[in-house]
Amino acid sequence: MTIAATIPSVSILMPVRNEEKHLPAALASLLAQTSRDWELVVVDDGSTDRTPDILARAAAADSRIHVLATGGQGLVPALNLGLAQCRSELVARMDGDDVCHPARLEAQINYLAAHPEVGLLACCFQHFPLRCIGSGMMGYQQWQNTLLSHGAILADLFVESPFVHPSVMFRKEAVQQVGGYRDMGWAEDYDLWLRLAAEGTRFARLPETLFFWRERPERTTRTNPAY
Repeated sequence: MTIAATIPSVSILMPVRNEEKHLPAALASLLAQTSRDWELVVVDDGSTDRTPDILARAAAADSRIHVLATGGQGLVPALNLGLAQCRSELVARMDGDDVCHPARLEAQINYLAAHPEVGLLACCFQHFPLRCIGSGMMGYQQWQNTLLSHGAILADLFVESPFVHPSVMFRKEAVQQVGGYRDMGWAEDYDLWLRLAAEGTRFARLPETLFFWRERPERTTRTNPAY
């Protein structure tokens, strides 16, 4: 894998496993970003479907896409492996079954450039497809999208995870300073938010809907006992 010397404005961290069905749409949403100065660090965590082929073709077509593999060690090792390879100071999370608005990266990069005190920036999100969304998840969406300021996020920090993990962009140094991702038997993202908050990291959320979270029975939120 050859990586260009120029450091991109943002590194996109995407762990995947068996995402052949939805991965092309996720990749297409990144290729359509208004900000072109990015790299995508994809970690294939032991896929047994056509995911490796899709990623190999994408990487061959676009030098900004870099593919790593864990052999199936699990989500947390995949995240930490990918994070270590992200070259930018800013890291945007993304999953292989979700979709980004074309302006997502540009909006988050610009906000963090204008607000150096903020260590993690989310954006408003929307579930899809709507026919699959129950009242509980709609309530979660509505609640989370009201938490726009650092104070509002901290006030409700112990209600439920205040961020959709693949919608956030954070400063790599802030996450590394608290030890990266941990496998503690519960949700690795919520665990990270709590440790960042304890270290005084400032949070924020953009009011625009820039991320689309796919609801499906196989989603990690639905299948992993840690959640």
